Amino acid sequence: MIKLGNKVRCIVSGFEGITVARVEYLNGCVQYCVVPPVRDNKKEDGVYFDHQQLEVIEGGIEVSAHNTGGPQRDTPSSTYRGC
Repeated sequence: MIKLGNKVRCIVSGFEGITVARVEYLNGCVQYCVVPPVRDNKKEDGVYFDHQQLEVIEGGIEVSAHNTGGPQRDTPSSTYRGC
């Protein structure tokens, strides 16, 4: 089972990163937003993957949840970028 904060790898593309969001659609499709590590002081956008394409490769990180008061930057947008 994938948890938010897990380090995961896409078994199709090899893309790796930390899961920061989980989306479940009415039709039962479950996707996770995966954010890659910062490279050269640049933060890349997260990419959404179907959960079947992901494998957990490390426990990742744990962050205590609190109300931030608004949407996060990795919320799916009209320019949805799925893999």
